[in-house]
Amino acid sequence: MKQLGIKTLKGKLIVKTGLHIGAGNDKVEIGGMDNPIIRNPLTREPYIPGSSIKGKMRSLIEWETGVLAKTGGKPCDCGNADCKVCRVFGSGNNSSKVENARDRGPTRLIMRDAVLTKEWSEKFRNGNALVEEKAENSLNRITAEANPRPIERVVPGVEFDFEISYRIIDTGDNGDTDKKYFKEVVLKSLKMLENDYLGGGGTRGNGQVEFKDLVDESGNKVEL
Repeated sequence: MKQLGIKTLKGKLIVKTGLHIGAGNDKVEIGGMDNPIIRNPLTREPYIPGSSIKGKMRSLIEWETGVLAKTGGKPCDCGNADCKVCRVFGSGNNSSKVENARDRGPTRLIMRDAVLTKEWSEKFRNGNALVEEKAENSLNRITAEANPRPIERVVPGVEFDFEISYRIIDTGDNGDTDKKYFKEVVLKSLKMLENDYLGGGGTRGNGQVEFKDLVDESGNKVEL
């Protein structure tokens, strides 16, 4: 088993509709926001955790490949070397009961946090409002009583720097399997994400994103 190289993919992630990646809030003060977005604690700039992007990509591929029928809705953790999900996204199952787990090797996909582009970071520092508070309501169907639930969202149009690294490992096939899965799994799941949503409230209009100006490690344009 030998690492032959690293493929990279860089570009921009553009927020098309309001984006809510929740930070959680164990303590809500009077008048405070109980559904805040995640921010850099030093700069207060919003960012998108790599785990959020990777987790969504993984779940979409799991739906597409049908492995959820075997897992009961949980993330695939079979650990088999021939499982494209575990091979690309990783698996904590290294049990000796998994016959070829050692042949799988390390996680191939390395996802970076997506931070504001230089242009949008400057806008944020200059006082431009990149975050909005959106009021939502659920109504009692009989009494029409409203139950308000405000959430924070990154406003449409904001751009983040997007970057991933992908290991090409020779497992006796000269890296051909990993090269194939880069297209069949990584690029495909990114395209599926554009047609789905990222973060919370996607069925209520949130989380539509677009990947733009994608280039590989050689500077070649990459189409999803």
